[in-house]
Amino acid sequence: MSHVTSIQPAGTPTWIDLRVPDRERALAFYGALFGWEYDTGAVDGRGLGTVCLLHGRPVAAVAQAPATTGFGWNMYFATADCDGTARRVTEAGGVLLKPPTDIGDQGRAAIAEDPVGARFGLWEGRAHLGCEVVNEPGSLVRNDLVTPDPGPARDFYTAVFDYTLDLNETLPDLDFTFLRRRDGHEIGGIFGFPAAPSSSWVTTFEVADTDAVADRAAAAGGTAGVPEDTPYGRSATVTDPFGVEFSVITRP
Repeated sequence: MSHVTSIQPAGTPTWIDLRVPDRERALAFYGALFGWEYDTGAVDGRGLGTVCLLHGRPVAAVAQAPATTGFGWNMYFATADCDGTARRVTEAGGVLLKPPTDIGDQGRAAIAEDPVGARFGLWEGRAHLGCEVVNEPGSLVRNDLVTPDPGPARDFYTAVFDYTLDLNETLPDLDFTFLRRRDGHEIGGIFGFPAAPSSSWVTTFEVADTDAVADRAAAAGGTAGVPEDTPYGRSATVTDPFGVEFSVITRP
């Protein structure tokens, strides 16, 4: 198990939440996929939505939202200074969609958009650390930015989070760049994909059996692409009942 017991280093994807038009249907769908349980006492009272639990620990949140806010998975980068990082976002050419705001005693959050149009959040954890289980079945394993315009994205994220860039030599035919923290830890990557209709951070969950999860997704009211073997594991794209896409992978 990979349990997080302290605030993650700055620039690490640390929390995810889902905005949907029907929270109860979403809870049933993701519970069927990942075996999540739910902290009903956390519904909206802490500003986090319904907190999803794995092994009794927070791994995500689901909130009901109007269509005007957009539906989908949102990823939040850890920061020790939400206000300072928000300033770096705007200085590097990004836009603040929601300025830094306290979420009770849980932390301080902001929502931003990078220069290529991908949305992300900032999370300054206090009582709420973020995802407390990662890198195991049913939890977040990675986030990658898919964009038709990777150059400005690489410049932006290195400016905001002081990442270093590292080419992916395993897949030399793809325009894929690893993002690494100052300590060398890989936090995700930027995938230049000219055919992408827009730019977005893709959320990937680890699962024990990609084929079984694809079947469960269809049975629960979603859809799934055909599972494929990659150098990193067996993966599939899943679409939930609201049209929100995410990925699942079974690693070797």
